[in-house]
Amino acid sequence: MRFSAFVTANTEFGHAALVPEIGLHLARDSHRIFQLAEGLERAPDQRFPPYWAFAWPGGQAMARYILDNPTLLAGRRVVDIGSGSGVGAIAAIMAGAAHVLAADIDPVAEIAIAMNAAANGVADRIQTTTRDLLGELPDADLIIVSDLVYEPELALRVGAFLELAADAEMALLMGDRLSGRRPVAVLDELARYPAPLVPALIEDDPELGRVWRVRSRASRRRARSGMLER
Repeated sequence: MRFSAFVTANTEFGHAALVPEIGLHLARDSHRIFQLAEGLERAPDQRFPPYWAFAWPGGQAMARYILDNPTLLAGRRVVDIGSGSGVGAIAAIMAGAAHVLAADIDPVAEIAIAMNAAANGVADRIQTTTRDLLGELPDADLIIVSDLVYEPELALRVGAFLELAADAEMALLMGDRLSGRRPVAVLDELARYPAPLVPALIEDDPELGRVWRVRSRASRRRARSGMLER
């Protein structure tokens, strides 16, 4: 089955409560889609769970923060790493970003992002890639990373990437959920919102989504210097 046909057959078009402005192809059955994805013909190194079929708390929080703070995005080139459904990438374009590269190593996610972008009328300004961008610093004015610390090894990779971005004085925002892991990095919390997973995997599971700014090395040095002068 072609990836686009799989997305169409196993999702329905809906909205996450926190970002009603954005429509997404979301799992029709939040549990069964994992079983169905197991039967999808793919290369062994491309067999990923269908995380793209959900609006995760961190991604919702990131999208809400972006939409509410459009001056951060106006005219900028944005890279969305671990894009999933593409909700953050779509929000960035809606907020005035000039161009967004939405990166997700799952080739099915790449198709879902393109479908969601088209459904929201922003496909012409969102480029997709399955390249793993955590090992490099992409050429961008702003990097966003959401819901990408769900496994210990991945959390370590994300933490190393955040430190790399801080060293390079790059603007980076990270979205996560309150109950999730947090990588070892100096982060300043910018916002938090009620953001239950859509569709739900567990009933009555309240969740908060958070948005963080990665503090640059220079700002850390200034903060330490200020403390020493007191």
